[in-house]
Amino acid sequence: MIVKPIGERVLLKHQKKEEVTKGGIYIPDSARQEKKEGIVIAVGTFEDGKELPLKKGDHVIYGGYQADEIEIDNEKYIIVDFKDILATVVDE
Repeated sequence: MIVKPIGERVLLKHQKKEEVTKGGIYIPDSARQEKKEGIVIAVGTFEDGKELPLKKGDHVIYGGYQADEIEIDNEKYIIVDFKDILATVVDE
């Protein structure tokens, strides 16, 4: 199934929380900080039809309190407003 967000929205695959540190230490649920990171799956457009400055596969950090969760082919995704995208993550 292909999903194309309408308007200034972005479809993301949420990045799961890490349960173990790189050193092998288990992180209990009570100590885990909710990371709001995701991978861009699809993007909408600005009202004038121009493309948003994101592309499929971008790793982003998002904020905001509103995100709509949807399930596509038994996988969970979220749709957020473009204004809630705070930054892209670039691996060096």
